[in-house]
Formats: sequence, structure tokens, C-alpha cells
Amino acid sequence: MSLRFGPTTLAIPGPSIVPERVLRAMHRASPNIYEGELVDIMDELTADLKRVARTAHEVAIYIGNGHAAWEAALANVCSHGDKALVLVTGRFALGWADMAKAMGVDVELMDFGTAAPVDPQQVEDRLRADTAGELKAVLTVHTDTSTSVKSDIPSMRKALDAAGHDALLMVDCIACLGCDEFLMDAWGVDVMGAGCQKGLMTPAGVSFTFHGPKAAEAAKTAECRTSYWNWDPRTDPDLFYQRFAGTAPTHHLYGLREALTMLLEEEGLEACWARHQHFAETLWAATDHWAEGQALACNIHDRAHRSIAVTTLRIEGCAASEVRAWCEAAAGLTLGIGLGLDAAGTPPSDGIFRIGHMGHLSAHNFLGTIATVDAALKALEVPHGEGAVAAATMEIARRAAA
Repeated sequence: MSLRFGPTTLAIPGPSIVPERVLRAMHRASPNIYEGELVDIMDELTADLKRVARTAHEVAIYIGNGHAAWEAALANVCSHGDKALVLVTGRFALGWADMAKAMGVDVELMDFGTAAPVDPQQVEDRLRADTAGELKAVLTVHTDTSTSVKSDIPSMRKALDAAGHDALLMVDCIACLGCDEFLMDAWGVDVMGAGCQKGLMTPAGVSFTFHGPKAAEAAKTAECRTSYWNWDPRTDPDLFYQRFAGTAPTHHLYGLREALTMLLEEEGLEACWARHQHFAETLWAATDHWAEGQALACNIHDRAHRSIAVTTLRIEGCAASEVRAWCEAAAGLTLGIGLGLDAAGTPPSDGIFRIGHMGHLSAHNFLGTIATVDAALKALEVPHGEGAVAAATMEIARRAAA
């Protein structure tokens, strides 16, 4: 018997749940793209995007997903034959590295596995060894959605500075911008890429690059830059259409405008970061109990290194795909698939599922997600400890009281 009739819940690590207000803002006829309201909102919209990234520098908007942000970031600062050090903590750093290779960049991987963050000391040691200054950029991912590991970005800037190295620090924040604290200027990040479909609560289709003066200088001689990816006209256009190298993503901009109002003016960015931390800890309270059955565990053992936007869970015996299927068919809950963890020494993808806790979440819908997963474990007789739902509700009650 299916109990999924009624509203469904998307608990994947992006796209996240889109607020009704954002959908209503997008549900309108196409606007005048030459003058008027759409043109008028852009200065405020770009200023608010910079507020989210905590930067006083530049943001460029692209029609595309997170992969578009990857390519735009690389195209604007790289030349053919440049060497980049890519710090790998999961599938997405590898994807960015593959893209760099395809663009003619000489990529060196530093792999930290699938259950640990970047080790800044190893990075510093490698940078110190680069006495000729061959490395032009260091690429890393703040939160890798495949593993749910979160790396310490300020420590990477410290590693670069301690080594006296001039490489650009480039960060993928696609999974966590608008969820987790990110201070681009204070942390010394030169280039950051993100998308609209996760913490920014807007349907997938728009991505961003943020860059500072050091990256702007590198862009002047970047041979990989094409007229489409060139961020200069997008950040300082003579005509409105140059912001997008053509027609604007009109309805996404209206939706994004509404989402940024909710995030910055109504909730407040710091409160949003705290809310995501609370929901992550609520889930982890539940997983601590589930893990007592010794078949299920968080992929990242140390809470300090876990993303607060997504949690990757492992189940012995490859039962994760069955849990996902049960939640979808019986209860209308969609969980994230296992992704990119089939290498030697890691669980197969069938033994992984991911719970996204990003964006437009309330205690009500998130407790429902946790309870549904608990029901799936019981229905499928997956060994697990009891008390997970009670622990989650107590965590919510404690946080609300505080």
C-alpha cells in the first residue's frame, strides 16, 4: 500500500525545495528585456549576491548549472598549459579537474579520499616544493555533495600564505552557498563558483562566479577565455544584454530576487547559517541512534568535518537503494543516490544514500524526512538502533527553546 498521495518531499542535495513565493514570482509573462523592471532590479540583485558571498568584488551570472560555473571560473583565469593543483575529497573535485584537463590545463591531483577533508599541511608542503611557481591555481570544493565532507577554506589560504605561493585559490561552493558560512574576502578566496538551485532556493538554471582583483588581473592574459565565458562584460556591461551574452534568464532572475529577499531581508544570513547547523545536528542525533545497529553510519565520522547542507550515509549490504526506493514509492520522499564512491576501499553506490538538508526547510518537513527514513529501515528490516526519531524531536525542541 502506498501512502505517498499528497505533497511529495525532495530531500536530495539539490535542487532543493523551491518556496511557493519563488515559484509565484516566476509565474508571469516574459518582461521587456530592454528597459523597465527587469533592468532596474539587476544592480540590487548583484549587490545581494555579493552579500551572500561576503565579497566587495565582482559577480558574473551565467545561464547554466554548476558545471557552467566551473568552466567559467577556469576559462577566465587559465591559459593552455597552465598547471593547477586540485584537492580531491569526492566526485565533484574530480569533475572540475576533468573539465580543466579538457580545456588544456595540466592538472595535478592531491587525493584525500572520500571520508576526510583536505589536509592543509600536505597542501602547504606541496606548495613549498613548487619553487619554480608552476602551479597557477589551487582548486578545491567547500562541500562535496558525494561524500558530504566539508573542508576548511581559511586553512587553505593559510597554507598558500605560509608557503609564500602566488597561486589563485579557487573554491566550488555550489552545494553550500547560502547554507554554510562563507566569507570570500575575509578568507582570501580569489575565485568562487556557485549555483542558484541549492541554498539559494531557485530552480536550476543559473550559476555564478565571484572573483577578486588578483583573478581579474589573471583574466587579462587568460587564453582559455571566450566571448561567452568572459566575465568582464557581465560584471561591467555597457548594455544590459551583455550581462548574459544575450537574452537574460528572465524568470530565474525574478525567482532569485524573491529568494534573496527571503534569505537576506527576512531571515538574515547568519540566522540561515544557524538554521542549517541546527537541522544538520538534528539529523546527526538521529544517525547516532541508527548507527547502534552497526549497519548504518555517516560517511564522515568527525562532526567537525561534516557538511551542514547534506549528509551521506552508508549501509552495509547495499540496502541503501532499497531504502531510497521504499521512501519514494511508499511515502513520497526522494532521497539522494550514492554518487562516485565505487572506488577501491569505498562502499558501492548501492550502499549509499544522501539526505539533503539545504534551503527552504522547516522543522515540520525535516522531522518528516527523518521519520520516513526510520520507517523505511523498519519496513526493510535494516539493522538499526531505536530512538532516532525521539532524539531528533528532542533536538528540535531544545533548539527552539534556546
